[in-house]
Amino acid sequence: MVIPGTIIRPLLAALGACWALSAAAVDIHAYTEDVPPLNYVDKGKISGYSTEVLRLAAQEAGLSLSIEAQPWLRAYAAVQKSPNALLFTVVRTPEREAQFQWVGPIGPRRVYLYRLATRRDIRLRANDDLRRYRVGALAGSAAFNQLAAQGLMRDGQLDAGQDDAANLRKLLLDRIDLVAMLDWAMHWQLQALKLPQRTVAPARLLDGTGQYWFAFNAATPPERVQRLQKALNRITADGRLQQIRRRYLED
Repeated sequence: MVIPGTIIRPLLAALGACWALSAAAVDIHAYTEDVPPLNYVDKGKISGYSTEVLRLAAQEAGLSLSIEAQPWLRAYAAVQKSPNALLFTVVRTPEREAQFQWVGPIGPRRVYLYRLATRRDIRLRANDDLRRYRVGALAGSAAFNQLAAQGLMRDGQLDAGQDDAANLRKLLLDRIDLVAMLDWAMHWQLQALKLPQRTVAPARLLDGTGQYWFAFNAATPPERVQRLQKALNRITADGRLQQIRRRYLED
């Protein structure tokens, strides 16, 4: 049966209006990437430590929430364009400070440069030693930017990976000599491949000073940001955040 255009057009317009109304009714449009165990997609559902913390804090604050998983650079760009959009999980750095309004912190961040345990020839005593090796890092991440600032991009020694799993595979295949990765993310990835933890060894601590945050678009109403921060403070104070952490993160 052919439906006349005079019926289809009003129907599509009505559906579009409903969708727009529904989207506008959501208080927080959150964007994240696939980096377990912080945030990842499991059987079509976005899960992970930071995801659970965000859902609980939004519920505590009485704020409605939608979450979408995208590649990091695309998610980053989407949040910068949209008020009431939120990016997670984000390292709060001086370069990013003015780009967002911040809620957190939600957890520590320790990034190591890992080598294969069999590569005992790799020795890192100074920053310049890195120039002798091929180093992999997640494209657009704070670790990637830190390594690029040390000149590795200019020297052609920095390899941009789409995710931690891809970076670990490159290390295992000897396509790179070192990989920058969070300590508990490396633990997670090795478990996923059913490899012993001793497969890799930390060659150097790249950054142990940072913490993870939620990052709101800079044009988000401050009252909304403050509501989420106060809710996060409550679930931190009463131990609910730590309970979630124990289920995901290795100390």
